[in-house]
Amino acid sequence: MNVVRRDPDYIDDGPVSEYLNRLGNKLLDASPDARGEQRYDFEFFAVRDPVLNAFAFPGGFIGFHSGLILTSQSESELASVMGHEIGHVAQRHIARMLSSQKYDALIPLAALALAVLASRSSPDAAIALAAGGQGLAIQKQLNFSREAEREADRIGFQILRDSGFDANGMVSFFGRLQASTRNYNDNAPAYLRSHPLTSERIADIQTRVLDQRYKQISDSLDFFLMKARIRVLQDPTVQGLLDSKLAFDLQMKSERVEDKIAAKYGLAFVALKQLDYLKADSLYSDVKKQVENNPVLQPILTRSSVFSSLSIDIAIAEKKYDYAIREAEKSIEQLPLSRGLVYQYVEALLAAQKVGQAESYLRDQLVLYRQDAKLQNLLAKVYEIQGKQALQHIALAEAYAIQANWRAAMQQLDIARREKDAQYYEQSVIDAREREWSVLHKEELQEKKIK
Repeated sequence: MNVVRRDPDYIDDGPVSEYLNRLGNKLLDASPDARGEQRYDFEFFAVRDPVLNAFAFPGGFIGFHSGLILTSQSESELASVMGHEIGHVAQRHIARMLSSQKYDALIPLAALALAVLASRSSPDAAIALAAGGQGLAIQKQLNFSREAEREADRIGFQILRDSGFDANGMVSFFGRLQASTRNYNDNAPAYLRSHPLTSERIADIQTRVLDQRYKQISDSLDFFLMKARIRVLQDPTVQGLLDSKLAFDLQMKSERVEDKIAAKYGLAFVALKQLDYLKADSLYSDVKKQVENNPVLQPILTRSSVFSSLSIDIAIAEKKYDYAIREAEKSIEQLPLSRGLVYQYVEALLAAQKVGQAESYLRDQLVLYRQDAKLQNLLAKVYEIQGKQALQHIALAEAYAIQANWRAAMQQLDIARREKDAQYYEQSVIDAREREWSVLHKEELQEKKIK
């Protein structure tokens, strides 16, 4: 995850992250056993990639390609993929696969030993034994992978059903997946696949759906707004923004209210990225008023940061710093757990040159969230403005250490030590951190050596 977060394709966007985690935790709350014996705190995130895919890391880190989110036609479809990936984590498939591979690695070795003995009388038999051993090990891994996928499907279906989503969403998404991979995936024999045939998976889920009573599930406005936001974030290039604008213009012709609201929101986001701040402000005001006047949709304004986040960004871009600060303060009061709003609040304070207030707020936040690298980077930015060079590099070192980038962290400590304003307190902090991180770095290197 430390590597993923440093990747430029990691979508570091507050509203998107909060939506995915809100949806994921809704599934987990309905199936608490899915957290496993370790009671994982799951983290859901998005990356820029047009391919329809999602993936899970051990410990509950689940990533979604932007292409998958955009292709999902309903919240139930997206939730079905979440349930599937939660199933992988809950059943510890990666850990079990690695454990299995340790034993499977012995098969080629045993076959090689037999091949050496056989080579005395028959070189052809020796080659066949060696190749057969490797083939058997690979086949065992493929069999395990296919069975893990089937197991994740079954668990995902149960999670989807228990959380109140439409179980047919899994069937419809598999159909979409099958259509997207038909050109290059249908020719491979079933026994050579790492995943079961999509048609088999569809048939299995359809059989399970037959026992369920049908109920219509309406998608949240959040779902449509996140798709609009991700469409813009997926390709923020000049051409990408033009393509997004065309897509939103076409979406505005839809008869569904949610589609029109999401399209107008997307057009406001595009205008902001194109530096057309007046147009962005105008479009945002229109779409917010539309939501405010709709009693059914109105709760999203206080339940999600998607509107307030865009409002703050537009206000900062227009240099309306006091308004941005007030908007951030009001939004944080409504959504105190929103990390994205916290970062935006600090950016607004810095833009308004309220550096002391930003420093005080960041220090309070770091007491609550010590492992937040972004807070440390913002604190480093504050110290840079204040000319506190030693503290600036210490804060940068802390950010690198949180990401387990020990070499960069040590380099920042070395720079901080040589700064002219490094007094006794700063030197003490540097010495303490250097001792602590040296031990952690050695332990990490030892673990890698053992593996």
